[in-house]
Amino acid sequence: MRSLLMLCLLAGSVHGAPESPRADHPILGIWELRVPGSNCLETYRFRGDGTSLVTSHLEVSESEFHVQPRPDDKNFYAWEDRIVKDNGKADCSGGVTAVGSATRRFLRFAPSDNMFLMCSEESMTRCIGPFRRVKGTGA
Repeated sequence: MRSLLMLCLLAGSVHGAPESPRADHPILGIWELRVPGSNCLETYRFRGDGTSLVTSHLEVSESEFHVQPRPDDKNFYAWEDRIVKDNGKADCSGGVTAVGSATRRFLRFAPSDNMFLMCSEESMTRCIGPFRRVKGTGA
């Protein structure tokens, strides 16, 4: 699924070392996405040091990310992600994500901060999700 996202949506870029999100940022924690039309589960672990670990089927990848500290006036957080390590195995879509792949997306959190959508633009028209927080994780 991760490689499908990389191919289908517009790519952005992340430059330099990861920047730590604020300690109470809603992105921090472990999130799960059930891939529509399959039994495949993706797990995203967003860490406080600006790195993430993603598992998708057989694939395990690590990223550096930057996310806005506060939502914009449309309630979206701009999020940039760059793959720094990948085990070279297939993800939920059957693809393999290349090291160096970068994306820019927009995250929209539910008021409870226990779910979010990942969108290709600052609108609700092209989004995937919901990503659901694993109970007991987060800021």
